[in-house]
Amino acid sequence: MLKRFLPLFIFCFLHSGLSAQHQDKVDFIHADIIVRPMPITKEIRGKVTYTFNVLSNVDSVFLDAQHMEFVDVRLNGRKAKFSNNEKTISIYKKLKKGKSYQLRLTYTAHPKQTVYFLGWDTSMTLGTGSTTKSFRAQSRSLPQVWTQGQGKYTSHWLPSFDDMTEKVEFDLSITFDRNYKVIANGKFQMIKEGNGLNTWSFDMRQPMSSYLLAFVIGDYDKQELTSTGGVPIENYYYPKDSLKVEPTYRYTKEIFDFLEQEIGVPYPWQNYKQLPVRDFLYAGMENTGATIFSDSYVVDSTAFVDKNYVNVNAHEMAHQWFGNLVTEKDENHHWLHEGFATYYAYLAERELFGDEHFFWKLYDSAKQLNKLSREGKGEALTNPKASSLTFYEKGAWALHMLRSEVGDIAFKDGIKSYLEKFQFKNVTIQDFLNAMELASGKKLSSFSALWLNTKEFPFESAKENLISNSGPLKEFLKLKWELTTSLAEKNAIIQRYWEESNSKELKARIIRDYHKRLSADFLKITFKSESIKIRQALSTIFDKIPNDFKSDYETLLDDKSYVTIESALYRLWISFPQERAIYLERTRGICGLPNKNVRLLWLLFAVLTKEYGTDELREDYISELFDYTSPEHAMEIRQGAFGLIGEVFKLSDKNILDLLQASVHHSWQFRKFARTLLDELLKDDKQKKRVMALSKGLKGEELRYINSKLQE
Repeated sequence: MLKRFLPLFIFCFLHSGLSAQHQDKVDFIHADIIVRPMPITKEIRGKVTYTFNVLSNVDSVFLDAQHMEFVDVRLNGRKAKFSNNEKTISIYKKLKKGKSYQLRLTYTAHPKQTVYFLGWDTSMTLGTGSTTKSFRAQSRSLPQVWTQGQGKYTSHWLPSFDDMTEKVEFDLSITFDRNYKVIANGKFQMIKEGNGLNTWSFDMRQPMSSYLLAFVIGDYDKQELTSTGGVPIENYYYPKDSLKVEPTYRYTKEIFDFLEQEIGVPYPWQNYKQLPVRDFLYAGMENTGATIFSDSYVVDSTAFVDKNYVNVNAHEMAHQWFGNLVTEKDENHHWLHEGFATYYAYLAERELFGDEHFFWKLYDSAKQLNKLSREGKGEALTNPKASSLTFYEKGAWALHMLRSEVGDIAFKDGIKSYLEKFQFKNVTIQDFLNAMELASGKKLSSFSALWLNTKEFPFESAKENLISNSGPLKEFLKLKWELTTSLAEKNAIIQRYWEESNSKELKARIIRDYHKRLSADFLKITFKSESIKIRQALSTIFDKIPNDFKSDYETLLDDKSYVTIESALYRLWISFPQERAIYLERTRGICGLPNKNVRLLWLLFAVLTKEYGTDELREDYISELFDYTSPEHAMEIRQGAFGLIGEVFKLSDKNILDLLQASVHHSWQFRKFARTLLDELLKDDKQKKRVMALSKGLKGEELRYINSKLQE
């Protein structure tokens, strides 16, 4: 699973903290599942038949089953005694060693997490103006149901195992309204048609941990590819996003082929699917053969340069080997999942974008880890409670340095033997180190002590590696040192490094880090660059644009970057009031990134610019802006709208109701934002009275939460 860093990506590692009991006297082999999601009541009706072998005489078995009611429980076709405590179901029967049994459970689940029903209780009304209709419709997706098991566990919708070491071959069938598409792990087998309901069946041929079981229901079309090795790849998309398929899934086949070649072990599953969903909890999740990811990565070609799916794509794909094929024994070995997926995603990007891209990413990662160490927050990779930054980035660095130590050939041989030996099994860090020691002929105790067991990040070792491998990084670090130690004029030093380098990334960083030390004449020359990276850096250097740079900033409004356009529009509108209507007209039809960054800012400025448009049009604009807080829209859009409205206007009654709904949203990041905004609102007595009056019409979780706040 991939969770990213602020400000572009928010990520926070969530483990449930549950220490699931392991049943070492029985071995569950196969599960035949049929479920029927009920989106209106938000429940799952299901039936599962497990086949298991008894390894030692035992008088009971149990499964994890959160908030479930069991209608029928049968062992080998006969009713069985059982108990259900809302967390587990235990079946009581003397079971004999060496025998195989079938356990059939018929149940109703009321998932409080792990299954998400989106859009089924939201009315889809559009605004009055044709322009606002168009922009609003772009952000809507039809109702969806999707699952997310990592750290939350599939036992909320299927009696299963909150234990990664219990690997089962899961065959899943799902019954739902025939007007929707249903996608799940495994190879699609058939659709059985019914009276308005269809049943989609999927077959898995290999065992996996139950947290990797997943399904998605929604309105989708798909792009079909085939890897060089013959593996079918299905890339799903909303019908309205047909023109975004290529940039969203750009390089998918290349990444797949690269990972197979680099890892040296064939892709282990029957096929590979990728599915975007609304308001996903993370960037992506590597369910076996069926990655689910946030539809905030569904982009057009312009947005691709600002935010794209490439790294997430590669990260989740790498997990199909590291995490899914070979799975950690428990959270003490979590590095074997996230560090490996992060490292191989970096390698895939290196293959696509070159060495310089690769080493700059490692440099940025090293800076973050070094900052953590300097603050006394460094963590060992063997710490099961370590942060995502440690597991992902320090983990990737550990593998990069291990490869440098043992060499490419030994590293790849070790990875291959590790995966082949432990395929479809569970592993420890020591298992991996043993494989690498065998392949390299080297003892890795010193490596383990420095990179796995030490809390501090070895920044100096990392920096030496970067300097020896990357010319542009070496020059950048030399520049930093010379600016600190030299008595020469700073502008001249920087200009010398600029002129001697062909690295666009180096030049963009010079602009970002040292623009205050550069002369106006030099900065004006840099505006002639055609590099998006350099011009994006230039778009942020002035809070208020000097008159001499007015025409330079105006050229940024035509760049193929929504981040650049947003930054330039903001600064031009603030700096040159007499030209505001012109800037608005030039950017009138631009929506921007999936979070509508340009459109939201444009609406705010269009409302505030009296000389732009008619009063009637401004009413349409303010209506559209205020509408974007609605649950009909993605949480990234809603958060942006709440922020702008809260800064400039007074929230409407509908905005406050939307805020109350957001305060119990399933995404912790958005929920935290909404609750912080609500807390600020409640500090004002007048606003508190408004909230109290509006809350009378609430019910359920929203009512419980606001009542708790009002009683504080």
